[in-house]
Amino acid sequence: MAARDQLAVDPLALEQQVCFALAVTNRAVLAVYRPILEPLGLTHPQYLVLLVLWDEHNDPAATGAMSVKQIAAKLQLDSATLSPMLKRLAAMGLLSRTRSAADERATDVTLTAAGIALRERAKSIPGTVVERLGVELSELEQLREVLTRINAAALAAGTLGAPR
Repeated sequence: MAARDQLAVDPLALEQQVCFALAVTNRAVLAVYRPILEPLGLTHPQYLVLLVLWDEHNDPAATGAMSVKQIAAKLQLDSATLSPMLKRLAAMGLLSRTRSAADERATDVTLTAAGIALRERAKSIPGTVVERLGVELSELEQLREVLTRINAAALAAGTLGAPR
């Protein structure tokens, strides 16, 4: 871009804001997920919790149980935000919450048989989302990589409760 063109761009124009692009894209993508997750009885945040637990369940080196703190860290949420979701998923019969034998202050979360079985029904979700977005998978993978780098930079800058 020529120097004159750069001067013509207003750095405070809404269309120039990364935060705006991220916010509207987030809402739009979540709107794509909503009807796909609805038949499973899940909200998008609940789906993310299950993704974490399915990863743990499928990891041969893992115990299958995760503490609330571990799940919260993976999802970059605080425990107070996560706990109501876990209670709802437990009420749905998808996971169990028990006091940790190692630390009575901690709660361990484990998938139930129904939670494990739900993974099979959920396998079509990513492909359906890609199809409905109408974007090449390679573009979405590249976007995810860029967003992951931006998130890491934001964490390093001291956001989201990261140590400063």
